[in-house]
Amino acid sequence: MGEKLNQLSEAIIGAAIAVHRELGPGLLESAYEACLEYELLDRGFEVERQKELPVVYRGVKVDAGFRLDLRVSGLVIVELKAVERLERVHEAQVLSYLKLTGLHLGLLMNFNVTRLVDGIKRLVRDFPS
Repeated sequence: MGEKLNQLSEAIIGAAIAVHRELGPGLLESAYEACLEYELLDRGFEVERQKELPVVYRGVKVDAGFRLDLRVSGLVIVELKAVERLERVHEAQVLSYLKLTGLHLGLLMNFNVTRLVDGIKRLVRDFPS
């Protein structure tokens, strides 16, 4: 599973770089999200955009208003930002989403940078032993 996740994350990052090269920094997050969804679909990936994410509290699903920006191939969460800099709270958000979904890999991407590779954080939730 690890190798599959690595290949998938590389492909997602490649698609995001293509979007960033085309659009550059300075747009709203929603523009990057729509374009990245298009790019990933065009490359043959399954993409869910603005997927509702309920919180399970005491065994009951509670709608807390959380939405995943993108979930790719049912395996990777992609959280997009267009901010001056990524903060720890952004990382905590992705890690919480991983915990709530039971998934193990999240990509946090800040498109408001000159080079997108400088705005990408790969976050991994430990696999159960």
